[in-house]
Amino acid sequence: MDRRYAEPLDVPTMAQRALMSTAHFSREFKIAYGETPYGYLVTRRVERAMSLLRAGTSVTDACVEVGFTSLGSFSSTFRRLTGETPSAYRARSHESLEGLPSCMTKILARPMPFG
Repeated sequence: MDRRYAEPLDVPTMAQRALMSTAHFSREFKIAYGETPYGYLVTRRVERAMSLLRAGTSVTDACVEVGFTSLGSFSSTFRRLTGETPSAYRARSHESLEGLPSCMTKILARPMPFG
């Protein structure tokens, strides 16, 4: 899921690949990662979008590149997880994250889990 976040992933397909029922896969995933498979995927997508926006990618391009099919749902999800719109996030300074190793940037800029 971390590598294929931009693809149209769904829980039944992931459960089938893990040789589990959908319900069992969802329960085990939440125990292991602390959030539902869908929530984990959405959080990873927003996390990657944040990185793209910090690099100057347009909001529309970031939306498409991370796998959202609707700019409206991307914007509302982004706002719910980060507390600001993608445009506002892109426009503000990110000086505090510059020069840090990417692993530290991921930790410091990580959005809150979706649920």
